[in-house]
Amino acid sequence: MAKGFTFKQFHVNDGGCGMAVSTDGVLLGAWATLPKQGKLIDIGTGSGLLALMMAQRIAPAPCSITAVELDNSAADAAAKNFSNSPWASSLHCVKQDIQQWTHTQPKNNIENIICNPPYFNFGLQADNQTRATARHTDTLTHDVLLQSIAYLLTPKGIVSLILPEYEGRKLIQAAEKYGLQCQRLCEVKSTERKPVSRLLIELTPSTVKLDTQKETLCIHNSGQYSAQFVTLTRDFYLKL
Repeated sequence: MAKGFTFKQFHVNDGGCGMAVSTDGVLLGAWATLPKQGKLIDIGTGSGLLALMMAQRIAPAPCSITAVELDNSAADAAAKNFSNSPWASSLHCVKQDIQQWTHTQPKNNIENIICNPPYFNFGLQADNQTRATARHTDTLTHDVLLQSIAYLLTPKGIVSLILPEYEGRKLIQAAEKYGLQCQRLCEVKSTERKPVSRLLIELTPSTVKLDTQKETLCIHNSGQYSAQFVTLTRDFYLKL
């Protein structure tokens, strides 16, 4: 039986992908700023979840979403998920390393980028190589990712990412070297009493100094999904 997750308007088959559909991905896809021009790049698309979520949010406005994925199995899964979705004409998957793909593009020409990047710079890796590649920065370091982002973004462009709290703060610091600043930050907790576990991050080129807009999101409250979480994700989850 094919693996997958069914949302309100589309289905994601994530079999063969390093990372299955996760709450992190859904949070990012629901939280990210929509492109003004309907053009977006999804770096390391995996199963295509983020690209599909953004296509749903942009519709019915015309949009063009390019999803770049290094792993062949994941790229094949994403392409099939795109073709089976209501927005097949707007979604395109490219099997390529993001560095190589970036070098084929005009500089400073992308308004919006979304990315659920490899999380960990160190630590025990998964035995499954596909999963290890998706979770660890061996094949896509955060510095390489930031280089590509800085090259691709327009002066007013936006990139949206999600990372564990420690890795996220390190990436925000590293972004300054590439002329990028954090203009929006959401600290995610599983419950009010738990520490911050994830950061939703929005970076933009440092053309004008900005104060970071900060917010907090608790996923659960009193043993159930919080009103914040439901409001953010109800357009996607079937049971919300």
